[in-house]
Amino acid sequence: MIFDSLFGGSAKTTMVSPEEALPGRESPVLPAPRPHTVLGTSITGPWPEGTRVLYLAMGCFWGAEEIYWQVPGVVSTAVGYMGGTTPNPTYEEVCTARTGHAETVLVAYDPARVSEDELLRIFWERHDPTQGFRQGNDVGTQYRSAVYWTTPEQEKVVRETAEVYGRVLAEKGYDPITTELRPAAEAGPFYYAEDYHQQYLSPAKHPHGYRCHATTGVPYPTAA
Repeated sequence: MIFDSLFGGSAKTTMVSPEEALPGRESPVLPAPRPHTVLGTSITGPWPEGTRVLYLAMGCFWGAEEIYWQVPGVVSTAVGYMGGTTPNPTYEEVCTARTGHAETVLVAYDPARVSEDELLRIFWERHDPTQGFRQGNDVGTQYRSAVYWTTPEQEKVVRETAEVYGRVLAEKGYDPITTELRPAAEAGPFYYAEDYHQQYLSPAKHPHGYRCHATTGVPYPTAA
């Protein structure tokens, strides 16, 4: 994102230690969430019984969230910060690479309408999971690729699809996948980002705003 150029490129590609992380704050930066600008649902829940949640980081969270709110079966989406140390970080703090968080999309979905396999196919195809701490021109630890699961079923699909797509990329000459694969409980809380980031690319906000869709161009293999 444009803001990131103020903080200097490769200096942001080293993960901060917990001891050196910013102190953060006790209060959330999104104290009173509004309904989803596109779907009209709550972005914090509760959601209908049976709804599952998967957390996905694939670079700039504006474009990533836009991809998922358009998927049939997705109940709600939200953007936030996850996988770091600093409690309740601000966007400006995350951009310094001193919180340890990845820009992350919460995807709440109905598993009867959309499968984990489909959500993960979209994930692998719509960003470049081999770039480490960057996506395209967006450089920094906040742009790392990551999946944080909340159920054993999700973990199984995450690991299986990562292995399959990793083999396909290797056959095409790509570097190994660098995606961080962790249970959400281990990655730490999902801290909701500020209101102006939520559904940033919606028609009501910035429909012509910045999108970073760095991809390998390699499709996820479909079953024969």
